[in-house]
Amino acid sequence: MTAATKQGLSRRIVIARGAALAAAASVPSGWAIAQAKPLKVGLMLPYSGTFAKLGENITVAIEVLIAEKGGKLGGRELQIIKLDDESKPEIAPQNADRLVKRDQVDVLIGTVHSGVQMGIHKVVSESGTLTIVPNAGNVAVTRALCAKNVFRSSFTNWQPAYGMGVAAIQKGYKKAVWVTWDYAAGAESGAGFKEAFEMGGGQMLPDLSLPFPQTNFQPLLAQIPGLGVDVVGAFFAGGGAVQFVKEYAAAGLKVPLCGSGFLTEGTLEAQGAAAEGIETALHYGDGLDNAKNIAFREAFKDKAGRDADVYAVQGYDAGQLLAVGLEAVNGNVDDEANLYKALRAARIDSPRGPISMSPAQNVTQNIYLRKAEGGQNKVIGIAAENLADPGTGCKLV
Repeated sequence: MTAATKQGLSRRIVIARGAALAAAASVPSGWAIAQAKPLKVGLMLPYSGTFAKLGENITVAIEVLIAEKGGKLGGRELQIIKLDDESKPEIAPQNADRLVKRDQVDVLIGTVHSGVQMGIHKVVSESGTLTIVPNAGNVAVTRALCAKNVFRSSFTNWQPAYGMGVAAIQKGYKKAVWVTWDYAAGAESGAGFKEAFEMGGGQMLPDLSLPFPQTNFQPLLAQIPGLGVDVVGAFFAGGGAVQFVKEYAAAGLKVPLCGSGFLTEGTLEAQGAAAEGIETALHYGDGLDNAKNIAFREAFKDKAGRDADVYAVQGYDAGQLLAVGLEAVNGNVDDEANLYKALRAARIDSPRGPISMSPAQNVTQNIYLRKAEGGQNKVIGIAAENLADPGTGCKLV
């Protein structure tokens, strides 16, 4: 047999042959041998570049969960294999292929960047590797491209913005415009806001957008006074969100600004006074008063030396979801029918509140209304309770 042929053998073939040899030698079965081996968990996350802190927070939170479980999940020791995806979509398929084929991971947890997620998705959907998405919000993964082995512990871009649209209607706003970068996350968020706003009787004007990652916001801001809108919704994140919020305030616009929670998530310190009073919607926020959140934040800070954020919560819940599945099958990941059944039926006590899986295997969760005050995104209510992404086009068999 050639080396290439050996490399092409699937994990199940290897286990099956191992079982046959073991039986012949009158030693413990191949299944028992597999159970004694550490479960390989691949973490394909950004550990360098712009999103490095996000990847690190997800990783630390997973480690917190594993420690809480005594170092094992479903009775299995874990071997964690980390791979820096560098937030580069162009190398995502080969990175995922490396984890799945060379390292033969049993589970892949990844990633942050939606473009990278699409590169991962093709590999894992074809290989059947159990995959949990701890951040990337692109809707296709749990809509038209959904796969029975792919679950998400975070959100879709549609969800927070839909919640903000609901809240905007409840505040009595009638006419709105969405401002964003012209890329998938901005468009998907805008679609969520528009759906909720128009369903409530509001009128949406055509989006104001500019190419990603440009930050020449002045031409867009100059149009707002003449539009006659009574609220502006926005999706920006990171440095772009900082600049947009500052320029919006500096322009002296009297129209209230709101948006998907990433407009002010992790950016408040840099935005300073310009962000005061901005309302956003997200599945997590500062001051959530529940026992799970309090305990998690304490454990995370003890380990990381910094406060937890929404990315840490999503990583922790990726670990919680995996634990539910593995405990149901006593660590036997090859018992796919019962493993996936348990994952789909999971009811998890999250730091963000109770969560479960939608039919498309995305998170059903509360979307909170937050207000920027004194450097915090303070939760002031629930914008949409137990909100599931519609999962349009998903056909799981």
